[in-house]
Amino acid sequence: MGMIAGIDLGTTFSALAILNKIGRPEVVPNSEGERLTPSVVYFDDDQDATVRVGIEALNCRQLNPDRAVRWIKRHMGDSQWRKTIGNRVWTPEEISSLILKKLKQDAEMIYPGIESVVISVPAHFDEVRRKATMDAGALAGLNVIGIVNEPVAAALYYATTHDVNGRVLVYDLGGGTFDVTIMDVSGQNITIVCSQGDHALGGMDFDRKILQIFEKAYQEQTGQPLITNPQEQAQYEDEAEDVKKTLSRRPSAKKVLYGKGGSARVEITQQQFEEAAEPLVGRTEMLIDVSLQEIGCSAQKIDQVLLVGGSTRIPLVQQRLTEKFGKPPVMAVNVDECVALGAAIHAGLTLLRNHPEQVEAGIAGGLRDIKLKDVCNHSYGTLCAPIDETTGKHVIRNSIILKKNTPLPCEAMQTFYTMCDGQTELQVTITQGEDEDPDFVNKIATEIFELPPHRPANRPIVVRYSYDLNQRMHCSFCDEESGRILEVDLALSESGAALEKSIQQKTEEIARFQVH
Repeated sequence: MGMIAGIDLGTTFSALAILNKIGRPEVVPNSEGERLTPSVVYFDDDQDATVRVGIEALNCRQLNPDRAVRWIKRHMGDSQWRKTIGNRVWTPEEISSLILKKLKQDAEMIYPGIESVVISVPAHFDEVRRKATMDAGALAGLNVIGIVNEPVAAALYYATTHDVNGRVLVYDLGGGTFDVTIMDVSGQNITIVCSQGDHALGGMDFDRKILQIFEKAYQEQTGQPLITNPQEQAQYEDEAEDVKKTLSRRPSAKKVLYGKGGSARVEITQQQFEEAAEPLVGRTEMLIDVSLQEIGCSAQKIDQVLLVGGSTRIPLVQQRLTEKFGKPPVMAVNVDECVALGAAIHAGLTLLRNHPEQVEAGIAGGLRDIKLKDVCNHSYGTLCAPIDETTGKHVIRNSIILKKNTPLPCEAMQTFYTMCDGQTELQVTITQGEDEDPDFVNKIATEIFELPPHRPANRPIVVRYSYDLNQRMHCSFCDEESGRILEVDLALSESGAALEKSIQQKTEEIARFQVH
């Protein structure tokens, strides 16, 4: 039997963990001997087919930023984002697949035959981003058996290694994203209650606050701008990150800045940094408040606050959480590794549920007592056009079919009706969001449903949505009279087999690139 693994595909760092013979997760070091791999890709200047991933790519990035890609996770699922390197145009999924390929091939130097993998995603990722993450795994040659929300993965690891009980809030501030998840934990029984998040809020935003302090100080001392080209931008982004980490341990950090105006000495205090970072921490607190209000819970009723993600080491974060909840947050595990470790546990649970014959007895025994109940992290609906009671006219509205925080697996249905005589097609739109106004929800798929001709209006169309334990959503639209059905599987894409062929073709293309 092959190895079972979990992967934390992070904005700034990524990690892979496997399940050992007794069902315990272990982080696998990369070929450089490090447990975390920087999520950076660099294409060699003289050989497009040679790709550096990790610390080497991070170091090379300052030499030629145009041939480097960092923070690609922020662009996952963005159909407009493209990066041209040499003669090839890369998508976010393809760039991410190179990071995953590096993790896989390095891990297989120690544990050959990694077969079943679960990849973590931020809890607030929409279906497009979730699907893009799974596609990236397929392009890397991985058998992705599911995805797991990052706070859920972290909670799995916390709950299976430490005393975690009661109503628990997971505060997950990573390199590029933020999630807050509330769950009820009793021993190794975990029930997710709700989640909120922001895919554009993370450690890199705190780094930029330091960078702004650099630029202002240099301008004041020399009268010249600090950064005038991409190489300097890359250099000072890295130095800003170093200063941020220093300020998590010390009251101040000193730095000599070099630019066209000569050198300038700068000392940044923890207080300066906290004043600059205040709006970012405030945004996380707003999302905490939304989560608490959503379930009618006060901060005082939260029994424990668990920290996840490297940016939770910032003293201001821990201070504000202590003030808000009246108790210090818990950092009982390695906050950089717990998501990968929990994802490995989730991979084992997924395989045990779907294909128990593929799980070794020792692993099955180690996972037997763990129980996880997850929920929908968004509401899903469709656009319809009911008659407005005031005007008597049809008005486009978003009708929610699957409600947010519904326990998984779940299924729901609603019946709608055709609008006019002789209607031969119906444009169906799958939405994601909580609002009735269509302008304030995401349209994640649109299809044309062909109907029989020569029929009067008001023919029933039954819409059925289902969401399974593997975070895969399926939608069907059924014309009751004719029996015609339109199936939309958002985990596979609109074209099913066509996508499979496309993935296979791109996988073969990417396999020709040598990842180091």
